[in-house]
Amino acid sequence: LLTVEDYFVLKPGFVIANWKNWLTLFTYSVAHADLAHLLGNLSFILLLGPMLEEKYGIKNMVVMVIITIVITALVDLFFIKQAVLGSSGIVFMLVMLTSFANMKRNTIPLTFLLVAFLFLGKEILESYKEDNVAQFAHIIGGVCGSIFGFRIAR
Repeated sequence: LLTVEDYFVLKPGFVIANWKNWLTLFTYSVAHADLAHLLGNLSFILLLGPMLEEKYGIKNMVVMVIITIVITALVDLFFIKQAVLGSSGIVFMLVMLTSFANMKRNTIPLTFLLVAFLFLGKEILESYKEDNVAQFAHIIGGVCGSIFGFRIAR
């Protein structure tokens, strides 16, 4: 019997021949542990998404989201090896990308430094706690958002 988990949770033990494993490389990002997890992520996406979409365009945003989802999945499969779900990596990508919104050419925005210190620093510290939160996904999303911000701003 197949469950929702079979289609929406990225699990260790990726089998190349299993099409469901390929599907979960993307679908894990739409599943959430509970309503609070979903609402928290949706709140940030709905607050930051429209502004970033206006600045960078829908095509760029879709590409950045997909790249973040796939990189997070690959890091998990090759290095972390834990079950993962949720769009927190995307949220952190959006948060870091937002800090570049008013970047001037060849400068590093103070907002980027502060956001990186606060958000990513917090996640690095919390990664040492024993919980079911995938801080690595937050960190990967933040790194992706930072790279996108620097690359697009140039």
